[in-house]
Amino acid sequence: MSGFDERQKGFENKFKHDQDLQFKVMARRNKLLGQWVAGKLGRKDVDAYAKEVVASDFEKAGDSDVVAKILGDAKAAGVALTEAELRAQMEHLLPEAKKQIMAQG
Repeated sequence: MSGFDERQKGFENKFKHDQDLQFKVMARRNKLLGQWVAGKLGRKDVDAYAKEVVASDFEKAGDSDVVAKILGDAKAAGVALTEAELRAQMEHLLPEAKKQIMAQG
């Protein structure tokens, strides 16, 4: 294998690793978000709701599916929650999610 091929393989491996890490961080952020929202909604099944939020992220690319699910659930529960408040909480939880994933190794 030439030096170029080894370098290309190294870049591909790093890209794959970075994508995997990003996926895990976003899933952890959504879990933390689901736990936060479950508290606002007064849900007793906090972990089950958090799993629903994580699963909702597989419907479309980006955060719009998660936002739509949570805002719909909040509206159905009669809980005032704005999209701006929700997105601010998403941003707030991102560093914590990354910290938790990085601590796992």
